[in-house]
Amino acid sequence: MLTAAPEIVAEGSGRLHDALKQVFGYERFRPLQEEIVAATLAGRDVLALLPTGAGKSLCYQLPALLRPGLTIVISPLIALMKDQVDSLEAMGVAATFLNSTLDEAEARSRLRELFAGRWRLLYVAPERLFAGSFFERLREWNVGAVAVDEAHCISEWGHDFRPEYRRLAELRKMLPQVPFLALTATATERVREDILAQLKLRDPAIFVASFNRANLTYRVADKEKPSAQVLAFLRERPHDSGIVYCQSRKTCESLAEHLSGHGIAARPYHAGLTDKQRSRNQEAFLRDEARVICATIAFGMGVHKPNVRFVVHHDLPKNVEGYYQETGRAGRDGLPAECLLLFRASDAAKQIGFLDDISDPAQRRIAERQLRQMIEYSETTSCRRHSLLAYFGDPSAAEGCGACDNCLVPRELRDGTVAAQKFLSTVIRARVAGFRGDATFGLAHHAEVLTGGDTERIRRWGHEKLTTWGIGKEHTRGEWQSIGRELLRLGYLRSSTGEFPTVDVTEEGIEVLRSRSQVMLAQLPERSTRAGKSSGDASAPRTPKGRAGDIVCDETLFEILRTLRREIADKLAVPAYIVFGDVTLREMARDVPTSRDALSAITGVGEVKLERFGDAFLDAIREYAATLSG
Repeated sequence: MLTAAPEIVAEGSGRLHDALKQVFGYERFRPLQEEIVAATLAGRDVLALLPTGAGKSLCYQLPALLRPGLTIVISPLIALMKDQVDSLEAMGVAATFLNSTLDEAEARSRLRELFAGRWRLLYVAPERLFAGSFFERLREWNVGAVAVDEAHCISEWGHDFRPEYRRLAELRKMLPQVPFLALTATATERVREDILAQLKLRDPAIFVASFNRANLTYRVADKEKPSAQVLAFLRERPHDSGIVYCQSRKTCESLAEHLSGHGIAARPYHAGLTDKQRSRNQEAFLRDEARVICATIAFGMGVHKPNVRFVVHHDLPKNVEGYYQETGRAGRDGLPAECLLLFRASDAAKQIGFLDDISDPAQRRIAERQLRQMIEYSETTSCRRHSLLAYFGDPSAAEGCGACDNCLVPRELRDGTVAAQKFLSTVIRARVAGFRGDATFGLAHHAEVLTGGDTERIRRWGHEKLTTWGIGKEHTRGEWQSIGRELLRLGYLRSSTGEFPTVDVTEEGIEVLRSRSQVMLAQLPERSTRAGKSSGDASAPRTPKGRAGDIVCDETLFEILRTLRREIADKLAVPAYIVFGDVTLREMARDVPTSRDALSAITGVGEVKLERFGDAFLDAIREYAATLSG
């Protein structure tokens, strides 16, 4: 195995840019990386919020080469550890991991080398950290820094809370003088505060990058025949690799089988598979043997496959944070990528029904609020990027991104005056007919009234006697709830914030009824005529050319280099991107370097990779260039 470049370690932190190029092959830092690296090298605790693809890993990997001692990286998933270590080894960095995939002999060997001071970085799960005598051994390993990846896992307010992360405060107590670096891609203000408190970070330097992933295009499509829609989407992208998220294990299996039956290399991934099956399917995806992985949310965290060109949500996610993180697995390399969500109102109703299984009232309220926010995102007619950024309080949020379906092909408006009058009238009449005349009800109840529902709750309140009972049968209950949510966004209704949110008519809504003013509503999703087609249709607009991060190059040469990369990676038994990422290959295919000096100027070509792989790629480029000149 290759070891870390000793001259960099010896010369300390004064050569950040030299180390960046020499080891990682980058000419410049991404936003906030240099500031984060400088802060942690200065011995400060750091909290860094960087979106997926913004280069969080480098923020602790580069300092590990420039400071004495061992950097411990706390990681929640085994997949991340192996992936990161493979990448570091390819660059000549002395890194290792300890987890349950190692046999006893290999684990003992790595422990001996830890005592010998061989490693610069050690990846370990929090469970392993506190198992047996491991925790006490840390005192003997000259720990120079601790990096806590996926730090949002420490907060019960986060979307992926893991109780074992709470014990990391014990590590802070054991290593009081060692700088801690907490990193995450998704955290609301409340989660950030929880991370600071739980990890006991002292006077931390806090860095919050924009959550905007400019290279991603966001779309929501009417969910009609999802298997056919996914198949059509993939056929339009025959060379692209991606993830399809499904809610159930059964859907993962059936969709992967459906796609495979139509000639698309797809594998399932979910908790019902054995560890061996999951590992095999994930490895096939990482090594491009499988083009598509059909997965539950059990898949993805820490999977560093930079050339994921799309993420499709077959089913409605439970919350915006999870959705943002899952879509963030597309386009980690900065090249354009697509995010498609298939949505229908009945899926939302099903998700709401699942909340009944949550016994803790406080947790149920949190889940309800998060699900309502996800539904609002799915149904919004305004800029989706603005909606996502506003959720995280990102000040860069602005309407009109030009890279979501609502901006690219705005949804057609219709005269919704009659529908608005029916809904607002029902809300007023239901309240007047309520006990003591002050009872309010939720969107679902009013939808039941409008469609003539015969439920126990309607009979208990006598709402089957309302003049608006059953006058809205032209729409389904789901459609009426969608109309109600749009009236909320327009300010004609307001919602309570209790455990069971109710709605009431605002002064603006009363004025609309009184004046019979026209109300324009977006076409209902099921009836949308956007561009004459459902946005989930295979012929829907692709990612616009010239989008952020796009690299225009010679596509023929790019394919030649991709084939060569795959051959080298197969011989090394590593994923193709460990050799070089797509950005590197596209720059090669754009600049056509024919000398070592020219190749070393390409992004991602460090000294070790130049030495290991440079000649093979130069030969391929020279051969192709000769065919053009000849």
